[in-house]
Amino acid sequence: MERVEAILKTTPLHEEHIALGARMAEFGGWDMPIQYEGILAEHQHTRTNTGLFDICHMGEFELTGPTAAADLENLLTLEISTLAINQCRYGFLLDEQGGVIDDLTCYRLDKNRYMLVVNAATLDNDAEWIQQHISSQTTFTDRSNELAKLDIQGPRARFDLEAVIGKLPDLGYFKADSIQALETETIISRTGYTGELGYELYFQASEAVRIWRALLANKNIKPIGLGARDTLRLEMGYSLYGHELSRDKTPSGVTRGMFIKKTDNFIGRAPVFQTLKNPTEQLIALEFKTKRAARAGDRLFFQTQETGTITSGSLSPTLGKAIALATVAPSSAKLGTTLHVTIRGKQYPATVVDLPFHKHGTARKKQ
Repeated sequence: MERVEAILKTTPLHEEHIALGARMAEFGGWDMPIQYEGILAEHQHTRTNTGLFDICHMGEFELTGPTAAADLENLLTLEISTLAINQCRYGFLLDEQGGVIDDLTCYRLDKNRYMLVVNAATLDNDAEWIQQHISSQTTFTDRSNELAKLDIQGPRARFDLEAVIGKLPDLGYFKADSIQALETETIISRTGYTGELGYELYFQASEAVRIWRALLANKNIKPIGLGARDTLRLEMGYSLYGHELSRDKTPSGVTRGMFIKKTDNFIGRAPVFQTLKNPTEQLIALEFKTKRAARAGDRLFFQTQETGTITSGSLSPTLGKAIALATVAPSSAKLGTTLHVTIRGKQYPATVVDLPFHKHGTARKKQ
């Protein structure tokens, strides 16, 4: 039987990546740049200077109308009622069993206008679920094809970004504003996935190539692929959907109650609080003495008993040793505990440590 190759989606910057010599690969149904110069060099550049990420594959939904806030309060684990205009929060979209449909960020853009930024691989399911659970007075608009998203990350991000587009507003962490960037209406937020000072820009997709080129004309700003994005987020202990989070379980073991409101009701609340009260697993951070990295699915043992599974693992470019995230039985989660991980048939010791692995990130640095 003839094999039919799936047609991958591409961002508006696809040809730019090809021209820059990027190594491309499939990610969430998209043909995305994994690396340009190399993961190690791109990781270190973002930690010390300014990196530019094409994140146009992610989705953006707008919910507007007099019932938008109430509908989102029911849909999401984050608090909507206390969300100020030009503020954003991270949280979860759950099913009735408390399983994670997606992790996302919610922006309040105006009194009755909200934007959700969702993962590429879950976009269609997210859209269907949300539309099934909103009232007739709430308008849902999928703006994913209309908007481009670029992330500028690194300790010099503000300085280098201002050199291209002019003075930025003084934004607090997880705050946003609307600005004119290179004569383009842009939503800018003080957010990111690297642990460093950074901004996320949302603007019309038709302007993506022009703005991408203008930013890269500043020689301090370099393009960064998804390979370094993954090692950067792992060093901070940030969850990745499909690894730490999934439809198969509640987010309780990963978050230990963070990003989950305590008062208002929401879809999936009962099973979430049941697993918070009686946890069966807990997310931990592991540090190895070697550079031999574990991979998702590798098994963990406490003494001779199997206790959990690696969810993400890599060599940490910053620490120069292997690190990993894993879910284990709570009895194996104590800081300082030595666990053994089976990596390609051989066991390696790893120590349970505190997060983040990289403790000198500039994300919350005062501007």
